[in-house]
Amino acid sequence: MLATETSYLAAFLVALLGGVHCVGMCGGIVGALTLGLPPATRAHFPAMLPYLLAYNAGRITSYTLAGILAGGVGAWAANLTAVHHGQQILQFIAGLFLILLGLYLAGWWQGLLLRVEQAGGMLWRRIEPLGRRLLPVRTPVQALGMGLVWGWLPCGLVYSVLIWAISAGSALQGGLLMLSFGLGTLPTLLAMGAFAAALSKLVRKPWVRSSAGILVIAFGLYQIWLVLR
Repeated sequence: MLATETSYLAAFLVALLGGVHCVGMCGGIVGALTLGLPPATRAHFPAMLPYLLAYNAGRITSYTLAGILAGGVGAWAANLTAVHHGQQILQFIAGLFLILLGLYLAGWWQGLLLRVEQAGGMLWRRIEPLGRRLLPVRTPVQALGMGLVWGWLPCGLVYSVLIWAISAGSALQGGLLMLSFGLGTLPTLLAMGAFAAALSKLVRKPWVRSSAGILVIAFGLYQIWLVLR
């Protein structure tokens, strides 16, 4: 099934719910980047905001580029068979990965996605040195560059939605799906720049993680139902 406005909204909500993972995965990065800014900048949130926006703009740009690549690969793969049949298979796989993501977010089972993250570490080892060259960050342009690198950090949450982007139907739709996802991560990661301690305490609560996991599992089941109905 091709990506629709409903799919983009769902990707946004999955990212918003996935904030319980973002705090743990990226909280240290946000904290380190924030602490690396000049003291005068860190002391005032309005002065820090351009840097936070630049980090996240770069990160979301990388997500969108990855979505364009994934959507293009998916469209090519689907065309190797009957298009409709190929899209159904890809959507079914995407639904399974969303269920795995829900289990991962809730902390109930991390098996497969943890291994996928570890596999992504091979790519990260090649990209990460580029980020070190931009440190210490002293301008928003440097922050944008750091964000572009940050967007390729191995992450089960990102990889699960990339699998979804493969089933989107085209490079454009895959890019829009990942853009929607990236925008959904923005509130949590912006808030971490200013309220890291309070936010970290909240997402450690079991009911928060379980609720997010259950809702993402529901999205996955819905994707599979669309294929099987």
